[in-house]
This record gives sequence, structure tokens and C-alpha cells, in this order.
Amino acid sequence: MRRFYTNFLCCLLLCAGAFFQAAAQETPKEEDFFQIKKVRVPEGILLEVGGLTTLPNGNLGISTRRGDVYIVENPTSNTPYFRKFASGLHEILGLAWKDGDLYCVQRGELTRLADTDMDGKADLYETVYAWPLTGNYHEYSYGPAIAPDGSFYVTTNVGFWGEQWWRGDSRVPWRGWTMRIAPDGTMQPWAAGMRSPAGLGFIGDELFYTENQGDWIGSGGLWHLRKGDFTGNPAGLKWAHLPESPVKLTYKEFTSKIDIREDKRPDGGYIKPENIQNEQDYLTAQGVQKFFPSLRLPAVWLPHGILGISNSQPIKIPEGHFGPFEGQILVGDQGMSMISRVFLEKVNGEYQGAAFAFRSGFRSGVLRLSWAPDGSLFAGETNRGWGSAGDANEGLERLVWNGKTPFEMKAVRAMPDGFEIEFTMPADPVSAGDLASYSVASHTYKYHPVYGSPPVAQETCKVTGVKLSEDGLKARIVVENLRPHFVHTISLDGVREKEHYYSLVHPTAYYTLHSIPEGKKLTAAEVSTRDSSIPEVAAAPVSEPEKGSGPQSVGQNDAKAVSTKETSAAPSKKTTTAPAINPKEIKGLLAKYTCIACHNADKRQVGPAYKDIAARKYSNEEIVELIHNPKPQNWPDYATEMPPMAHVPKAEALKIAAYINSLAK
Repeated sequence: MRRFYTNFLCCLLLCAGAFFQAAAQETPKEEDFFQIKKVRVPEGILLEVGGLTTLPNGNLGISTRRGDVYIVENPTSNTPYFRKFASGLHEILGLAWKDGDLYCVQRGELTRLADTDMDGKADLYETVYAWPLTGNYHEYSYGPAIAPDGSFYVTTNVGFWGEQWWRGDSRVPWRGWTMRIAPDGTMQPWAAGMRSPAGLGFIGDELFYTENQGDWIGSGGLWHLRKGDFTGNPAGLKWAHLPESPVKLTYKEFTSKIDIREDKRPDGGYIKPENIQNEQDYLTAQGVQKFFPSLRLPAVWLPHGILGISNSQPIKIPEGHFGPFEGQILVGDQGMSMISRVFLEKVNGEYQGAAFAFRSGFRSGVLRLSWAPDGSLFAGETNRGWGSAGDANEGLERLVWNGKTPFEMKAVRAMPDGFEIEFTMPADPVSAGDLASYSVASHTYKYHPVYGSPPVAQETCKVTGVKLSEDGLKARIVVENLRPHFVHTISLDGVREKEHYYSLVHPTAYYTLHSIPEGKKLTAAEVSTRDSSIPEVAAAPVSEPEKGSGPQSVGQNDAKAVSTKETSAAPSKKTTTAPAINPKEIKGLLAKYTCIACHNADKRQVGPAYKDIAARKYSNEEIVELIHNPKPQNWPDYATEMPPMAHVPKAEALKIAAYINSLAK
């Protein structure tokens, strides 16, 4: 009998050990579900991918920024064969297949490439439509996106010149525009307001495009584009007065109501507009839309430095691809070498939705995407002149799903009183029913002639209730202070998966809420209000303090008074004492304020290395000032400006500055 109990106890302990080991196992990461595989490229070929398209026979068409076009046979095999199809073209930033021919967008034209003698090489280079150029370095052109009716859509950049080098300008017609080009070569201007519209594509039969942050564009985003829209940057409005323009807002009308800040110094030189810190009376795009109704807001903002810094091509996930995410949209990013995921919904006739991180770690900047016949996703990469994360300047990779389902937020939907979050796997009812597992905050961006915008009008939105569905696949949260046209950052740091108690692979969603839907709100009886972050305090016996003794405890108001007293006792005058450097804290701050999106300690990325900044011998205070109001003229060799980061508190900016200066040799 004793032996039986001994064996039983050993078995019980082993089972318990196995249980706790399983419960404590590490949460899987992106790479455990979506693997990045490099496509072998023959020696001597420098891709610098500008365009990708999968041909009907499974071959892959690639265009390069150096003007070449390749056809890759067996592109998903270990031995792909590269065949040069065309060459001598001008910085091709888009490629498409239509009716047996390839169409590419050069800087100044849409070109048809045909192989009429069937020898495997293009022998006909036909101009479908050409548009003017000035020769400015920034006059990139993108596309074509092919519409269901067979027409082509092309987007164009503005340029940057001269003394006001920071201000996008359109010096020839249709720069900063979207154009529709019919198969017969006739062109119709379609929409204006583009600054650097690097990605466009049809999602179903509707046109979308991505934009990069810059002057008048507070952050990157995904826009739903309709004929006659104005999307924010006013430079192209200089051509809106022409009779063929569907955009009715003219540049003269815009500047009569909006201060574009062309201020001058006493000597007559222009003053570069800077972000105004602690500004109270600033404009937002949604505010300007009230008197310029044609101004189109992004369907979804992609917060700068979090979901990219140079958003590129949007592409729909086809049915049967990438598991639970089919039908959603993936968006590449050239600067951060990553892909984001977007869930869209239509509320009151307008698109809005949630954006999530999806997969980072590509070798170079992700500019173009195309689906392979085997369900994997080709990523075409480049960074010359632009910079990017990763250890390569160009390349071609594939993103392959291994068939396993990650624990993720599959979708976030707006509700009359908050949001409904759908999971890919059942959530643990205890953690998912706890208010402490959720947090929501909202922000927007300035609409101003400065490169990008810090998040402004930031507020916390209190989560007051949660209702978990019986199957654990949906959690509906009740949220106070929902604000139309604001980005709502929804974090689920405490929610766990039911079976393995995994955390979410990506616990944060960024929902752009343009419109709050109508419908039934949850009642107090339907939701859980349990909040484990609020400790349950047991009643303690009250005793009289000894004569002359102080209070036995510090109450909430007393604690606030002590905190205030300590704060006010701090010296108010400026100090140059460097704060102590805590490596773990610094790592967190660099991630929190998205510094790692553009900077590396030792090497150049989108921005200069921290060691190179340290070599300039700035004081900590000077670095703080440059964080809040960057001076891109100090770093003329970098194409991408740093946006103002005025939302970084000075105390934390000083810690970052001290870390940077600690790297000085």
C-alpha cells in the first residue's frame, strides 16, 4: 500500500511539473508562423526591386530601379532561373501584366513591353502615355494598378527644390496626382493631394493607396481613393484650375484659408517651418475637412515609427492564403523593412479599421509584394538613397506560412459603446474577462507644413466593461470617450490564449475611428467589471495613534501632496547633470518612442548611427532640442527627414541623449 501511494505521488508530481512547464513555456513569435526565405539571385544581378508581378504561368516579373526587367522561372524553387527581358529604362517603380504584355511605370511614362518575335525578350517598347518631368530627384512615379475595366492608374511624387527645399512643389502638371490612363492612351486626372504615394492597388474593385508622412501628412496611412478627392498635400492643387481636373479645390482657395507658413527673415530668406511645441491652436485634417469637404482622410492611419516610416504597396490576402487573415490587407514598408496587416470595415458608408504589426525582419526595405502560386508572398526590396532597416541594400525574399495558427487579434470592429475584438483562437476566460487586461488611448495628428507630426490631443479612454463570447473568440469592450477621426490604440497585454496561456503575438491594434456605428449598447448586467489591478483592501481595526506620533498611513490625497511637495522642491533651474544610464530602461525608451525604426547604435539606417551623432559633440540639452525639433539640414546625406518628436517628455529625452553621448569615443 505504501508503495502504491509512493508511485501515485511521484506520478502526481510529474504531471504537475509537466503542467507548470507547459504553462510557463514561451509565447511563440512572428517567425514561428511566418518564415522569411531568401530567393537565390545569380551573381552579378543587382535587383533593387521597383516592381513585382506574378505571371499567369507562375513566373515572376521583376523591374528594378536601375531600369532592367527580369522574368524569373521557377521562382519558388531552389534554382530559380533569371532571364533579362528588358533594359535601358528609367527607374521603374511598378510592373503589371495585362493581356500577354508587361506594363511598367518609368519616371515619365507608362510603357508597354512586348515580345513580338517570341524570343523571350522584349523587342517593342511602346509609350502608352507620357507626363512632364523637370528632372528633380524626387519626381518618382508609381504603378500601374490595373482596374477591373482594364484602365491603368499611376501616382506621382511632388519634388523639392531650392531655398524652400523642405516644401513639396509641383512645377509641371500632374505632379502630386493620381492619373487614370485608358488602354488607348488617353489620360484623365483622377485625384490630387499626393506627396510620396509609393503604393497603390485595387482591393476588389476599389482603389487604395499608401502615403508617407511629410509636409501636410502627419503620418503614413492607407487611403481609399475616389475621383475628385484631395488627400492632403496642396502642391498639386496648382493644376486644379485646368478644365480636365475633377478636383475643384484650387491652390489659391487653399492658401486663402490655410497659413502655409512662408515666413521670411529680415534679410528676405525663407524660414523653415518647425513644429510648435505645446501648441494649442493647431489644425487637424478632420478640422480642415469641415471647410474643404473634398479633403479625404486616410481609411486607416499607420502610426509613424510603429507600423512603418515609408509605407509601400497594399495587397489583399486571397482566399485560402495565410490562414485566418484571408481577405485582409497587407502593407509593406520600405524604411522599417516590415509588413503590417489591416482589417477594414465600412461604417456609415466610409472605410475605417484596425492596423496591426505582422512581420518584421526583412533584409532590406519592402517596396513591392506579389503572391506566388504556392501561397507564399514575394517581397521585393531596395534601400539605395532612402535607407532601411536590415543588413542588405536590395533583395528578393518570400514570406511563407507554415500552416500553424498564431494567437492574434483577427479583427477589431467599432461598436456603439466601444470595440469588439475577434481572436484567431479561444481566449482564456479569466484573463479576457479582466478589465486590467485592456487599455485604450487615442490621439490624432497636426495638419501643418512640417515633416510629419507628433501624436497630439492624447487621452486615455477608460475601459469600463468586457463581455467574452461563450466560445472565447470575441471580447466586446465598453470604452469611454470615443473620438471620431482619432486613432485608438487598443492594447491587450493581459489577455491569454485558453489552452497554452500564450500572450498575443501582437497585443496592440491601432483603430482609426471615423464614425461610431449605431446600434444596441451593452447593459451593466451584460458585462464583467472585474479589475485585478485594483487590490481588494481588507478592513483594518482603527486604533488611536500615540500622543505626538504622526499618521499611521498615507492616504491618497496625502500621497498626492507628498508627491507635489517633492516635485516642487526639485531645483527649477536648468541642469546639465547627465542622468544615470540604465541599459534596460534605455532599450525600452528607444522602442517606446520608435527611435529603433530609423536608428542603430553602430550603423547607418534610415537615420544616422547614434555613434555618429555622439561624434558631433552635442550637449544632452542640444540633443533633446533636436529630438523635439529636428534639423535635417544638419544631415544632408539622409533622404528621409526625422519628424518632430515633441511628445517625448524632456526627462526621458535626456536619458536618451545621455545614452547617445555615452557612445562617443
